[in-house]
Amino acid sequence: MSVPTVHHLDCAPMHPVGGAPLVAHCLLVVTGSGLVLVDTGLGTADVRDPRRLGAFFRRTARPTLDLSRTAAHQIRALGYDPYDVQDIVLTHLDLDHAGGLADFPDARVHVMADEYRAAMRRDTRLDASRYVTAQWAHGPRWIVHDTADSDWHGFAAARVLRSPDILLVPLPGHTRGHCAVAVQQPDRWLLHAGDAYFFHGEMDLRRPRCPRSVALHQRLVADNHGERLMQLERLRELRRADPRLIRIFSSHDAHEFAQFSEEGVRPLR
Repeated sequence: MSVPTVHHLDCAPMHPVGGAPLVAHCLLVVTGSGLVLVDTGLGTADVRDPRRLGAFFRRTARPTLDLSRTAAHQIRALGYDPYDVQDIVLTHLDLDHAGGLADFPDARVHVMADEYRAAMRRDTRLDASRYVTAQWAHGPRWIVHDTADSDWHGFAAARVLRSPDILLVPLPGHTRGHCAVAVQQPDRWLLHAGDAYFFHGEMDLRRPRCPRSVALHQRLVADNHGERLMQLERLRELRRADPRLIRIFSSHDAHEFAQFSEEGVRPLR
């Protein structure tokens, strides 16, 4: 098995009104056969035409719209060619996770079938606001995973790649097809939990907690709030069972993102 290098990118810093700053935590996995991107954050087209993000998102999230913060630019800053991104693995298709798809037009884009269907149909008012079809108007090379064909530490999972192992781990609730993404490293697994939670205190094993404003936001944007809470409890049990083997983190928590720097894993910001 090849040993991947993993870079941590913040691809859409946000500054919600009345809340703590948020990050858009993406991963660049450097393998022997090419680059893999886990989520994309906002993309260059979002920066150049912020109107497509919608006034509500711009007003409430207040994202940093700067070309230097896009995944494509940060990949170049690391010395890689964005055209070498062969696979993009998405936790889900919300606008702040899929905005950079068009910056990597030749990449295979991996997503669970429930998420793909929800984003393409946009049947509900919530779906119509969270999925921006312009972000995939270029016609991505979709790889839609219909089934979870593997077991990963007691979770159903769909294997995306081998060597290193990268798997989609369904955690529905925030959206219908929301997933975590598991990335194997030599001594542990990284589990990018997407928007399964927003605040690191929610994963505290002794006293789970969350600021009231963040908890309310998560309830309002969840496709199924009860199911999200159930999946969050499963993540806490996973942390309790394997605290050293599996490193769990979410998309938007700035504290978790900073911890990688403190541990000697330098996030690129």
